[in-house]
Amino acid sequence: MIQRDSYMQRLDLVRDKQIIKVLTGVRRSGKSTILEMYKQRLKERFDVADDQIHHLNFEDLGISNLQDYHKLYDYLNNHLVANKMNYIFLDEIQNVAHFEKVLDSLFIKKNVDLYVTGSNAFMLSGELSTLLSGRYIEIHVFPLSFAEFLPTMTNTSKTQAFDRYSERGGFPFAIELNDSQTYHDYIDGIINTVLIKDILARRERGNASFVEELAKYLTDTTGNLITPRKIAGLMTSKGGKTSSATVTSYLKNFTDAYLFYKCDRYDISGKRYLTINSKYYPVDPALRIDLLGTKRPNFGSRLESIVYLELLRRGYEVYVGSLGNLEIDFVAIKDGIKEYYQVSLSVKDEHTYQREIRGFQKIHDNFPKKLLTEDSGYYNDNGIEQINVIDWLLS
Repeated sequence: MIQRDSYMQRLDLVRDKQIIKVLTGVRRSGKSTILEMYKQRLKERFDVADDQIHHLNFEDLGISNLQDYHKLYDYLNNHLVANKMNYIFLDEIQNVAHFEKVLDSLFIKKNVDLYVTGSNAFMLSGELSTLLSGRYIEIHVFPLSFAEFLPTMTNTSKTQAFDRYSERGGFPFAIELNDSQTYHDYIDGIINTVLIKDILARRERGNASFVEELAKYLTDTTGNLITPRKIAGLMTSKGGKTSSATVTSYLKNFTDAYLFYKCDRYDISGKRYLTINSKYYPVDPALRIDLLGTKRPNFGSRLESIVYLELLRRGYEVYVGSLGNLEIDFVAIKDGIKEYYQVSLSVKDEHTYQREIRGFQKIHDNFPKKLLTEDSGYYNDNGIEQINVIDWLLS
């Protein structure tokens, strides 16, 4: 089983605390496996007995009768061990109508520690966010990072492993599939499930072909600033008339399903957030090969996407930096501290290097400035750090 230590450590910090742990993330990113790993951790490290652990997965038809929230509550309540902490794990809880009522009722019990997973952001909206406001913490689960992926690759160099990761991504089960067709079918199944169950199923008049075209477009334009109006115009020119409002709605569906992430702009000089023109990044490199096939990728934008997702994993708020007519790839903010990032395949050419650091030189503060490339070595040029991206990903 692939070790996912960062999630284990995060769960340790909130164990036995009266707060609901909500694990969210795209389908097949490993949420259920993380729960299984944590169950084992509870037994081995904290001497929790089997009868104190209650685990239900609502993708299992065998417990479909418990999708009635009254029956679910009664079942769990009747199985609680008195005078001991009970650890309740509820997988894909969004499949239970009014599940928030069950969570609210269990939450008030002093001997219950609640862990739930869900594959879309809808579960954290509406009545749930109102009813459980201040009672839950969201732990976002991504497909494997490169640091998690690397130990699964044997007899290969870090560079070879990174090349494979960049192309095929980090969906946990997919890395076991060496046959290209089987791998493609598996990734295609994930994407289609998200498009159908998490996006189209929530729309009264969803357009399947439009959704697929939009997913392809976002993947192909990774790293480019886009607007709903521009997308609507492009789709209309192809014969599928649509409006910017419709595009905006679908884009929200994509981010709610965790298939893509929206990166807004930040005005570095004015220190303000901008809401027009954003970038969208796919949740995993695997989307490109599935949605675009053998079309030659923009390797620079693919690297940029990997860095963006890694910054999110590390808990940063991430924005595209705007500095007059210049752009900083990422402004990453955590605990009030900013870090600036530029991403480039190579800056061995002096002209390319000067172009990449031009934006850094216009920033007049002392926050870290990092240039990530595939070039080997580490350099510090008057406070601008040039770091090999593989070394950074493993740091």
